[in-house]
Amino acid sequence: MSRPRNTRWRVALLAAGLIGGMAASPARALEWSGSLKSIGLRSRASTGEPYLLNLNRLRIEAKGDLMPGVAVDLQYDNEVLLGSYLDSTDFHAQKDVPPAQYWRADANYVERGDVYGRHWVHRGALTLSRWDIDLRLGRQRIAWGTGRFWSPLDILNPVNPLALEREERVGVDAALLEAKLGPLARASFVYAPSPLRGSANRALQWHGNMAGVDGSIVGGHLAGLKILGTDIASQIGNAGVRAEAARLTPQAGPGFSRWMVGADYAFANGLTLSAELYGNGAGSRDLASYDWVGLRAGRITSLATRYAGLYASYDITPLLKWSTYVAVNVDDRSRGLDTRLVWSWRADVELTVGLRSFGGGPRSEHGRMPGAALAQAQWFF
Repeated sequence: MSRPRNTRWRVALLAAGLIGGMAASPARALEWSGSLKSIGLRSRASTGEPYLLNLNRLRIEAKGDLMPGVAVDLQYDNEVLLGSYLDSTDFHAQKDVPPAQYWRADANYVERGDVYGRHWVHRGALTLSRWDIDLRLGRQRIAWGTGRFWSPLDILNPVNPLALEREERVGVDAALLEAKLGPLARASFVYAPSPLRGSANRALQWHGNMAGVDGSIVGGHLAGLKILGTDIASQIGNAGVRAEAARLTPQAGPGFSRWMVGADYAFANGLTLSAELYGNGAGSRDLASYDWVGLRAGRITSLATRYAGLYASYDITPLLKWSTYVAVNVDDRSRGLDTRLVWSWRADVELTVGLRSFGGGPRSEHGRMPGAALAQAQWFF
């Protein structure tokens, strides 16, 4: 169902007003950039029917200083979907699901047959700086934690280890106050109203470095959970090591723990490896107790209690790179794989081909997910 016409125009006017206002600022103060991405995907719907999807997204970015002590970061997206996927029950079930942000800065502007167009504000933040204190207001990415696959601390912008577009991280509408306490230390406070009009998210983070070890402590209330957690990152020889741990307590019910340990190593021949182990105290080892509703709604990102992840990338040539993500649910022995070849055809154009494959029992987490083949072209300007 399409949204009301005034909602459609509200997003367009908001983006146009912000871009127009910034355009009136000194040209040297702002950096304008963007990208045009097109993804072709062949896969199957949950009913088993094959489909084709062509996703096309234009992103316009404006970043820089409006005046001394005032900086802006605006990213506006306009997306058009084409193909038989638009006729599937999967698409009709998810297309009107509200976004996970507090402010409604999105709308669809065309829905006709096998054409669906929508636009939204991907990022829209204003940063006020004075002395060693920054206050960022608006839609932004708040990256806490060190996990590549899973992160007990990154609750506001959670990681999805096998997302189709891993680099696309949903922003959160928030106020972030950061104070620099030294060259490698800072204190942060975040306040983000709940999209469900429930209890607001609020948390404190301290980050510092001692004897070559980066560490953070986080405490507060995030996504309806009280959280107390920590992370560390350091080097052992030429390998990077990372770890996170958090104790979380819901408003009702018992508390639980989550943890992650990981390691990274880059070889001189261009091969890079990363591995992670993840423990999820809120999950279940019983397939019948999996919280599928919470997973589809985005409230959780993992169903089971034990996971393992492996990332490998190799620079075949300076212009051709191979990368693969593998995520394994150790409890039900299901797994997912995403492997891709990326060719830097020109300095401003990347071409990608990839395969996504999943395996496991019919009731397992990854076993019911369909495989896919994809081709992608992205032009940066």
